[in-house]
Amino acid sequence: MPDPPAAAPNDWTIGKLLTWTRSHFESSGVDEPRLSAEILLAHALGCRRIDLYARFEQAPTEPQRATFRELVRKAAEHQPIAYLVGHKEFYSLDFLVTPDVLIPRPETELLVEQALAWCATHPQDRYDLLDVGTGSGCIAVAICKRQASVHAVATDVSDAALAVAAENARRHELAERIRTMRADLFNLPPDVVPPGKFNLIVSNPPYVSETDRDSLPENVRKYEPAAALFAGADGLDVFRRIATDVTRYLRLGGLLLVEVGMGQAKSVDEIFAAHGLKSQARFKDVNGIERALAFTLPA
Repeated sequence: MPDPPAAAPNDWTIGKLLTWTRSHFESSGVDEPRLSAEILLAHALGCRRIDLYARFEQAPTEPQRATFRELVRKAAEHQPIAYLVGHKEFYSLDFLVTPDVLIPRPETELLVEQALAWCATHPQDRYDLLDVGTGSGCIAVAICKRQASVHAVATDVSDAALAVAAENARRHELAERIRTMRADLFNLPPDVVPPGKFNLIVSNPPYVSETDRDSLPENVRKYEPAAALFAGADGLDVFRRIATDVTRYLRLGGLLLVEVGMGQAKSVDEIFAAHGLKSQARFKDVNGIERALAFTLPA
C-alpha cells in the first residue's frame, strides 16, 4: 500500500487509511471493500472493528501501518480476508479458519437454523448429530452451542481440517459434546454410531462441478481447499455417495440436511428419493437460491 508522496506518517489517521484502502480495494475488485478494509485494519491494530469508529483521528504506529500494508497487499491479490486474519464469524460465533478449511458462509447458516427448528419441534433429552465433512466445525459447533441436548460426531477426510474443528469446539467449550474423527463420509467405526443411530445428519459437501472451476472467483479458486469444493463433472458425486449409505446411519423419522449449489435442488431430490428418503422441504438463501434441502427417513 504505497503512501502518496505528500503524506507524512502522522497524516495517516485511521479514517484516512480506511478511505484510501476502500478505494484501492474497489479498483482491485476486492469483495466488500469497506468491510474488508475495516476487518484488516482492526486486525493490524489488535482491536475490534467497532472500535475503529471512535478512533478515526488517531494515527497508527509505523509497525501497525507496516502490518496493515502487508495485509492490504495480500488482499488486493485476492487472498481471502478470513485467512489473512485467521477467523470468521458464523451464526454470530467466531471461528478459527485456516487455508485447510472452507471459509464459513452465511448461506450455510440455513443448515443450523433448520436443525435447531427441527429440535424445537421434536423435543427429547438427547439428540445425536453427525456432521459429515465438518471442515472448520462451524455447523456442529453452532448447533451444539444453541442446543444443549445435542451431542455431535464431526467427520472429515482431512486431518488438518479436523485439527481446526477440534480447536473450534474447544474454544466454544464444546469439546465434551463434539467428537472429531477422520472418516470418508460414513466410514465410521461401530462404537461411534449411537445405538439408535443419528437423529440428525447434516452436510455441506463439495458440490461445484469441475466444468465450473474456472468461473469461480479467484479468491475461492486459488486459495480455498479444492477437496471441499469440487465433486465431479456435474457436482453431484458426493451427494450420490451420501445417498448410498445415509439410511444405515439415520434413524427412522430422523432428519437429513444438505447444502446444495445453484440449480441442483431437483437433481439432489431425485438422488435421495431413489434411496428411500422423503423430501421434507427446500430453503432459499438471501439471494433466492434453493440452498438447503431437508429429508426424512419414513418409518
